[in-house]
Amino acid sequence: MKRWRAARLDALPPYLFVEIDRRKRAALAAGKDVINLGIGDPDLPTPRFIVDRMAEAIRDPANHQYPSGTGSADFRRAVASFCSRRFGITLDPDREVLAVIGTKEGLGHLPLACVNPGETVLVPQPGYPVYESATIFAGAVPFHLPLTEEHGWLPQLEAIPLEVRRAARLMFLNYPNNPTGATATRRFFEEAIAFARRHDILIAHDAAYAEMYLPATGGARGATDPRAPSILEVPGGREVAVELHSLSKTFNMTGWRLGFAIGNADALAALAGIKSNMDSGQFNAIQQAGITALEHSEHPDVRACLEVYAERRDIVVAGLQEMGITVRAPQATFYVWARCPAGYQSMEFAGKVLEQAAVVIIPGVGFGAAGEGYFRVALTVPAERIREALQRLRRIAF
Repeated sequence: MKRWRAARLDALPPYLFVEIDRRKRAALAAGKDVINLGIGDPDLPTPRFIVDRMAEAIRDPANHQYPSGTGSADFRRAVASFCSRRFGITLDPDREVLAVIGTKEGLGHLPLACVNPGETVLVPQPGYPVYESATIFAGAVPFHLPLTEEHGWLPQLEAIPLEVRRAARLMFLNYPNNPTGATATRRFFEEAIAFARRHDILIAHDAAYAEMYLPATGGARGATDPRAPSILEVPGGREVAVELHSLSKTFNMTGWRLGFAIGNADALAALAGIKSNMDSGQFNAIQQAGITALEHSEHPDVRACLEVYAERRDIVVAGLQEMGITVRAPQATFYVWARCPAGYQSMEFAGKVLEQAAVVIIPGVGFGAAGEGYFRVALTVPAERIREALQRLRRIAF
């Protein structure tokens, strides 16, 4: 019965993750030992020093009242200090920093704040589904930017038709990228900024995985690839861009729901205006724990997590390559993006893997049509379970 269902929900593309979840639950109900390589939710615990700060903060009655909708002054100053150390950028904590209840919330509300109904939003595919759903909820029109392996999973901006550029108001970018694990260079950001300035387009850069840089395959343990840049490092960036960061993946804090948006002051003010009408900010105790996390972003417990993900990545990549599956080792994120075996559509292959091996992988088409022919593996289970999953895959005929 759709009496109480808004028509905008019918405009959303099929959410294939629901079907995968249904099949997973059926396998569990049948008593199968399911290994879930689908969900991007860290299995590693939040570092103890962050939990201890939270335990202290939650007992302070001053934190039991409504928080500031834009984030506490202390949290915004901690964000500005972190960005100065990490990216070499100077931010005004009062105008260029905004707390968000996780980057998903910030990304979801941004089109409501900055885009009018009927205007165009440039949405990368394959990409995080929230970009498209947020666009549709704002009454805007998504135009898909195909990301291809041939071009390093970077959008070809000059290939966008002129009439689309003229209608565009907002462009989503995401590097390091979910689901592909691709990274972007300062040179690409220079091109994106120049493109946005020419066509008066706001860039929303989803940098949720910016701190998830992994040691290079075959490199000395402890070595790291160059860290992902911020689009705001590039001259002109804050004139046309906002960048959203998350504490979820960096500090294994997915359930805490804390992130921040930085950059263009006018766009952040508009986002704050939407948020003030939609939420009441994040719990102050969580913000105080977030301050501790940002102040100790180089803590050994935080860095050790990257070593764990790098080890898991190497196991997955080597195992898939041994099976003849085309895959490259990502430099960042905790995802591995691989080609489906010849002759398989991604949903078909994911279904077969779940049915015959009781292993959950995500079909590439779940991230948009441009993801067809690929699948994503999340490095969010222990190494021994990953090895078991690969062993099961070896027994499948494909």
